[in-house]
Amino acid sequence: MSHQLPHILILMPDQQRADCLGAAGHPVIQTPNMDRLAREGMRFARACTVSPLCMPARASFVSGTYPHNHGMWNNAGELPARDETFFHHLQAAGYHTSYVGKSHFYEHRRIHMREREDYMHARGLDEVHETTGPWATCGTDSYMTDEWQAKGLLQKFRDDYARRRETGPCAVWPSPLPVEDHLDSYIGRQAVRWIEQYQGDKPVCLFVGFGGPHEPWDAPGDYATMYDPADMPPAIPATEPLVGIGKRAADMTTRGRIAGMSAEDIARLRANYYGKISLLDHWFGRILDAFEQRGWLDDTFVVFWSDHGEMLGDHGRLHKSVFYESALRVPLILRWPGRIPADQTSQALVENIDVFPTLLEAIGADPSPRCLGRSLWPVLRGEASAHREAVLSEVGNKTMILTERHKYALDSSGEGYLLFDLERDPREQVNWAGHPDVEWIESRLRDQLLVRLAQTQCRQPYPQPPA
Repeated sequence: MSHQLPHILILMPDQQRADCLGAAGHPVIQTPNMDRLAREGMRFARACTVSPLCMPARASFVSGTYPHNHGMWNNAGELPARDETFFHHLQAAGYHTSYVGKSHFYEHRRIHMREREDYMHARGLDEVHETTGPWATCGTDSYMTDEWQAKGLLQKFRDDYARRRETGPCAVWPSPLPVEDHLDSYIGRQAVRWIEQYQGDKPVCLFVGFGGPHEPWDAPGDYATMYDPADMPPAIPATEPLVGIGKRAADMTTRGRIAGMSAEDIARLRANYYGKISLLDHWFGRILDAFEQRGWLDDTFVVFWSDHGEMLGDHGRLHKSVFYESALRVPLILRWPGRIPADQTSQALVENIDVFPTLLEAIGADPSPRCLGRSLWPVLRGEASAHREAVLSEVGNKTMILTERHKYALDSSGEGYLLFDLERDPREQVNWAGHPDVEWIESRLRDQLLVRLAQTQCRQPYPQPPA
């Protein structure tokens, strides 16, 4: 592989499901720019997050480690100062690194985000223009809330979100903000402006972290009515526990469901969620156009991924933090003309931390001794169709392993509470964990999970970030 340095563009929605792409065969959603990336690159149809929750997933993506390595199992704390990121390696290779939008590498508190810019620079970023995600914007200030304040929009936004909290998780109505001032439009506009104004002579790595389509269900303007609730695909139904399974497994099957959520509620929130994705798709197009106008796009390595999915009413649930496919699987598309084959779909099991070593190999950098991801280049070059025997994911001190056929998870006490046979039951309707008829399967999967945990302890010391 030639080591001429490409530009790098990383596009990350927050909480976008893997199936919410036209390229993935979705029957309703319109995502022409995301689909363009799929036509011009490789889509990993079975990509999974190593944590179905914002902060641990993001920390893992940039550090190449799992929650049990970096210690962030929930939306608390921050990416440890001692951890390297792939940004450090890119800087050492000669890149100018920039972050626009939501990073969530640290807890959002009642501060102005400019107060954490030194922390972000220490993570390997030369430039930072941060926002929070939707809900945190109610209490954390940023350059975006400064602009909203100047336009007389900030209190209107925060009052609207207070009303949504009072209404409950199925509150669905348009944002009071104009389309051009919506959170995701602000982030997209700042990214385009950065591309247009960059005057350096180094190759760039631009990471754009959008706030949507994360709830609440507040698509703005025409995007709020772009989709008819009557056209929405139905949710995967909730089921009752299988007789004979373990108590923890039975509790998991029913606990966490949203009481009183109707099919009509689900249809409305799905229509709004799809509208927010189409707004993001619009800004994907604007950002790609800006790269093209600079003459960069033909030699840009594009990464499109999301930190986790969204339940969207499946199994009677909303949001994430569970290991159902709806929350676990994420979009992952890699595009680099002439290096990555176009219009290809891989069925390999991959993890989001596999992007870290893939980027380093693309630029000819030495591998990180601490990163636990595996480079995707054997699949990208067509040398292999498989990538991993199993995917590991963790959240809230619970750990899951996903093989080609089975999904199995342990709780914090070490008890198995989730077991699905995805070959026979792809919609995850029957949880078998603790059932005597599958004891041998559960035993085998438990052993496989424990071996994987042992293999992913970081044996290398925490390195100093590359100079």
